[in-house]
Amino acid sequence: MLKTVRFTEKFQSDGCVMLLGGFDGLHLGHKQLMRRAQEYALPVGVMTIVGGKEAKSLFTFREREEIFRAHGADFAFELPFSEIKDLSPQAFVELLIEEFRPKAFVCGDDFRFGKGACGSAQTLKECGRIRVDVERLVTTRGEKISSSSIKKYLTAGEVERANELLGEEFFLVGEVIKDRGIGKTLGFPTANIVYPSEKFQIKKGVYETRVHVNGKEYMGITNYGNRPTFQDQTVITETYLDGFDGELYGKTLQVRFVRFLREIKTFENVEKLKEQLKEDIRRVREK
Repeated sequence: MLKTVRFTEKFQSDGCVMLLGGFDGLHLGHKQLMRRAQEYALPVGVMTIVGGKEAKSLFTFREREEIFRAHGADFAFELPFSEIKDLSPQAFVELLIEEFRPKAFVCGDDFRFGKGACGSAQTLKECGRIRVDVERLVTTRGEKISSSSIKKYLTAGEVERANELLGEEFFLVGEVIKDRGIGKTLGFPTANIVYPSEKFQIKKGVYETRVHVNGKEYMGITNYGNRPTFQDQTVITETYLDGFDGELYGKTLQVRFVRFLREIKTFENVEKLKEQLKEDIRRVREK
């Protein structure tokens, strides 16, 4: 089970391997670091930074915990950017050594830390007390895999390319809330989830999605944005689960985004909207 260690907590360790970086999720490059760390057959810890220059993270801390657990991490060390931004590289390294007593650090060759980001993998090595494994950057189609590039594709609605870099589907976790209930009257009941304010915002639109409920996967269509046909400017995610029959209020769901289907638009009447929804789900079924 994944243990989360807050910045102010003490952590008892007889030795571990620490993945160093921002880690607001795990893309393909991060997963390579994880595999390297697991070769030590020691508990693996993941450093994850909260806040900072890029305030909106790909995944909320709760979502990150799910990702780290799924990929075999033993603990996550939550570092608020505000608490570490003024630490010298040496002070930062000492903090990690004192707190976790690691046997090794694993990082990418672009890892930077300390005040002014003046610390690097070489700084870690010069410390001379801990083994440091530095992995080369992972690229795909000649492009460096990074959170920034993933965000670029999500902003453009190119979720399939973003998923390629992640090595899995971008997702949202949230509790289903009661809303207007209009979808049900249209024959398309939806599970409505508020998109977290701290989570990086994807392009507004209609997406093909996947959702697991009670061990079964359902194909879905998700509207992320407002509802202009009903003059409703509230931004929310509404997901129709194809073939699902049941109550979802209060349940926590993970909605995985597969591909962008279309822009949000205003329909002249409800019948036109229903026709479009039928076309959306037909496309999802026939892919």
